[in-house]
Amino acid sequence: MKISSEMSYEDVLKIELIHLRETHRDLDHAIEALYSRVSNDSLSLKRLKRNKLALKDKIARLEDKLTPDIIA
Repeated sequence: MKISSEMSYEDVLKIELIHLRETHRDLDHAIEALYSRVSNDSLSLKRLKRNKLALKDKIARLEDKLTPDIIA
């Protein structure tokens, strides 16, 4: 892998995208674990879902930056 000073903007975006996807997956597991509890905390579930949705939006924006525009 390149040293950070040699990384292109696209490389940085790809690394950030990988990190966001992992965090999104971790939130998914946390939500599932909270659902499986007998007394699930609805406030915590709402927070986790809101964070997960915000991450999904960030992931979509990064993917848009990485995908070249194609004029049809």
